[in-house]
Amino acid sequence: MVSLTVRRRFAASAERVFDAFLDTAMARMWMFTTPDTAISRCEIDARVGGRFTMIDHRPDGDIEHVGEYLVIDRPRRLVFTFAVPSLSPDYDRVEVDITPDGNGCVLTLTNVMTPEVHAEWGDKVREGWTMMIGTLTNLLDAEQEAPAGKP
Repeated sequence: MVSLTVRRRFAASAERVFDAFLDTAMARMWMFTTPDTAISRCEIDARVGGRFTMIDHRPDGDIEHVGEYLVIDRPRRLVFTFAVPSLSPDYDRVEVDITPDGNGCVLTLTNVMTPEVHAEWGDKVREGWTMMIGTLTNLLDAEQEAPAGKP
């Protein structure tokens, strides 16, 4: 197995960053999407053994992202499987570790995949997670900057 890691410091609390992975309204704004696409379906069964399905609506066709939650330890650790069935039958393992850091936290996301998947998709996977975590950072920063009582 091969792993790649993306780290990011957030000004938001560990709880808020953790919840962004499991809250349907929030996840559909940043997970498995790009600035030019939108999630047309987002289903999250946020429990160990629960599954998620997110469909990214793209100009060249919809892309389905699926997985199952293996560990949910709020706000420290989230582990899930992840696949894009139209591109590969293989499932990756994604490990999200969140550590409090001052008023914020540090997120460490590790994507574990087969050597074959890494050879074909590794660079794209790293770019994708980096972009998505960047989008999440921007969303959470905007929440913190919003006046009290306003979205």
